[in-house]
Amino acid sequence: MHNNLDEVIAKVSAKLRRTVPLATKSDVLPYRSEGGQWIGSPWDLGNGWWTSGFWPGLMWLMDTLSPDEIFHREALRATELMTEQFRIYRHLTHDVGFMFLLSCGAKHKLTGDGQARWDTLHAASLLMGRFNPTDTPRAGFIKAWDGREQLGYAIIDCMMNLPLLDWATRETGDPRFATVTRIHADTAAKHFVREDGSCRHIVEFDPASGAFVREHGGQGCAVGSSWSRGQAWALYGFTLLAMNTGEARDLETAERIARYFAANIREDGLTDCDFRQPKEVYRLDNIAGACAACGFLELEKLTGKPEYRAAAEKLLDGLIDHCCDFGDAYCGFLTHCTAAYHEDNAGTHTNIVYGDYFFVEALCKLKGVDPMLWR
Repeated sequence: MHNNLDEVIAKVSAKLRRTVPLATKSDVLPYRSEGGQWIGSPWDLGNGWWTSGFWPGLMWLMDTLSPDEIFHREALRATELMTEQFRIYRHLTHDVGFMFLLSCGAKHKLTGDGQARWDTLHAASLLMGRFNPTDTPRAGFIKAWDGREQLGYAIIDCMMNLPLLDWATRETGDPRFATVTRIHADTAAKHFVREDGSCRHIVEFDPASGAFVREHGGQGCAVGSSWSRGQAWALYGFTLLAMNTGEARDLETAERIARYFAANIREDGLTDCDFRQPKEVYRLDNIAGACAACGFLELEKLTGKPEYRAAAEKLLDGLIDHCCDFGDAYCGFLTHCTAAYHEDNAGTHTNIVYGDYFFVEALCKLKGVDPMLWR
């Protein structure tokens, strides 16, 4: 990196020390920030929104990267708010990995709290319960959402939820969790990842037979496009899978996706919202770049290939040079984050918390203090 790592960490830490108290005053876990205020989830879903785990995860990371009682207290408070969602239940989808591995799982990993372990196992059981077996042996997928019209829908994002299942098998010795991981990952590699390393976002399957029905455009530009954050989910997700399984086919898939992503990084180090969006459109999603940087750094460790670290550093330097705001316009710092290509109400070219999360996770990796909350 051409940026000074310690200087960047100091700026991030100072910014969050100023703004965390604003979140602590409310019972809402931040989703994004604008106008110097933290803003809760879109669509009035409260703390049940799928991104809610990233705020406690960010606090656990900060307490590791730049230890301070303010981060530790907020990590505990936010994690406690997350456990209320088990009782409410109605907003819980396949994204319980995002929600609880980074909150309860992090609390157990970093403090040894016994109840946090049970809460994380609870989440793993909910995720395994979403597995849709089919008439074909050792085939199936994890169902994304609960609407009747979405019974056969699975999405590439779920690759980042699978580590929760692998954690549960290691924690309990129960092979069923990892078996579901294996089956869903094989389905994803076959039906989501294209030959060139680009990825579909949503695939609809027949829930009885498991047969491919159709592709949906999802949060990208259109059907057949290449939503960059979906690419990042796949890159990091298959890399984590390879770390957990040690299987060559998982690493090959991760590298194929990584090569495609690296080839599409902008010259300025930023990330288009969709790698196949119209040339005249200026729409970035820096969450994708920050997440991909984490995947590239782990992939470099697995393979020893320096081009992956180079890709990560290009992304991070681009973010620092062009899209980090350490002033007062936002409570967070990573700007030009976009939730979806066609959904402005969820946030476009703004600060969104899980962009901050992945940026800080990448800083932790570069600093050599990453607690690796995904495992």
